Amino acid sequence: QVQLVESGGGLVQAGDSLRLSCVFSGRTFRLRPMGWFRQAPAKEREFVAAIQWNGEPTNYDASVKGRFTISRDNAKDTVYLQMDSLKPEDTAVYYCAAGMSGAGLGSRPGVYQYWGQGTQVTVSS
Repeated sequence: QVQLVESGGGLVQAGDSLRLSCVFSGRTFRLRPMGWFRQAPAKEREFVAAIQWNGEPTNYDASVKGRFTISRDNAKDTVYLQMDSLKPEDTAVYYCAAGMSGAGLGSRPGVYQYWGQGTQVTVSS
């Protein structure tokens, strides 16, 4: 059974940093593109960042580019999201997602095969 377990969320102040982690289990991780999405209350789930199976290329939404960094450690079946210079508008539940092995990068939720349960990030002003 495939599982994605996110961790690292929390309550921080504007300007602070957080590092989210997502551990994948149950299938082969190393050939899958991985993505991070977020969903704020009363809003649709939106793309944040994605990374290809070998670490390149990466893709970011314009709202987080230059502040967030996605990375992965295939030896640990883990993908990370380093979030710096956080803003109140970054407040959301953050989800990691796994694409199909060998697939390209995508920014639409529909192209991802597996999802985690999410971790809450709250940024106060």
